[in-house]
Parts: sequence; structure tokens; C-alpha cells
Amino acid sequence: MSTPAPSRWGRVAIAAVFVAAIGAFFALDGPRHLSLETVQANRDALLAFADRHFVAALAIGFVVYAGATALSLPGGLVLSLATGFVFGRWVGTALVVVAATVGATLVFLAARYLFADAARRRMGPLGAKINAGFTDDAFSYLLFLRLVPLFPFFLVNLAPAFTSIPVRTYVLATALGIVPGSFVYVNLGQALGRIDSLSGLVSRETLLAFALLGAFALAPVAWKKWKGRARTT
Repeated sequence: MSTPAPSRWGRVAIAAVFVAAIGAFFALDGPRHLSLETVQANRDALLAFADRHFVAALAIGFVVYAGATALSLPGGLVLSLATGFVFGRWVGTALVVVAATVGATLVFLAARYLFADAARRRMGPLGAKINAGFTDDAFSYLLFLRLVPLFPFFLVNLAPAFTSIPVRTYVLATALGIVPGSFVYVNLGQALGRIDSLSGLVSRETLLAFALLGAFALAPVAWKKWKGRARTT
């Protein structure tokens, strides 16, 4: 399914919004504000604000997380840890999953609107073949990519925009696929004060569990291909 041809000024406006927001983030020293050290230094203030203004804290947390995801900004892991520390594992996981899904969907729609049709035309028959192969089993493939952290999150947000995957399939696979990882990092956030580094936070056993979940997600694809080969022999 191709998207409506975007107007020139529509594309310019959307691109300008993204560029301006990303520029403002770095101009205002955003990476420092989204660092582990800054969050740890403000733990008491974050908890106090959430205790006094819980709904406002939820709204701010949602907007910040969704915005950071939509703009592919660094600091997603720190935001997940901070969300777990402030809101706990269950509310925090729900907030991260919803906000990350909304942010990922926004950048997906923007990329599809701006670049998808032109990229497909440039890739020609090979692009059409790749698109057809991915779209036939889009839910399983995208669920695998979400469950197994083989590629950067922002890349998995963008790449499907150049295929014909339906938006609802993208949203559902994204929401389901990020639940395990979101829960792990949000849960770790409850021990925020004892985390010295972002490296090595997840154990090998957890990564293996993600890989097994990813293999389970691809099982329908493998079964479908096996049945197809069996019919031709």
C-alpha cells in the first residue's frame, strides 16, 4: 500500500520540525540532562515531584519518552531506568511501552510520508522483492526484531517504513515486542542508586531469553516455509 504523494511544503515542514527539535536538544545540552549521573543526582527531587503531582509526572514522563523515541535521541535506557525508579515496575513498564510505541509510530509515519515511495522506486525490482518478502510475514519479522536486540532501536523504527507493512501491524508488533526488554530495564531502575554504569546491565541469561523469544516469534515463518517446500516435493 503506497502512501499519498506528500506535498513539497508538507515534507519541508515535517523535516524542519524534526531537525529543529534535534538541534534544540543538543543546543540545550540534552545529553548531559539524560545521563545516568544527572538522574541519580536528582533522584530525591524526581520522587518528591511524583509524590505531589503524580498525574503531571506521568504526563511529563510520557511526553519526554515518546519525544525522545520519535526523535531517535540518545538516553532511552536512562529514561527507562528513571521511569522504573519513579513509578515502579508495573506502572513504569506500562508507561514505557505506550510512550515508546507512540514515539516509534510517529517516526515510522514521518519516514514513510517523506521517503518511502521514492526509496522503493529507486530500489526497483530488488526492492519490490524484499518488500514483498518482509510484508508477507511482517508481524513475525518485526516482532523478532523488537524482541532480540540485534539492531539499534531507532533503526528498527525506521526500516519498516520503507516496506508496505500496515500501520496497525507495526504498532501491535512494536507494543508486544518491547514489553520484555522494557520490563527488564524498568525493573532495574528500582535499584538506580546502585547502578554505576549502563554497560553490562543485562545478564547473558536475559539475552538468551530474548533470543529464545525471538526464535519463537519466527516459528510461524519457518513453519510456513517448510510447508511450502513440502508441497513442492
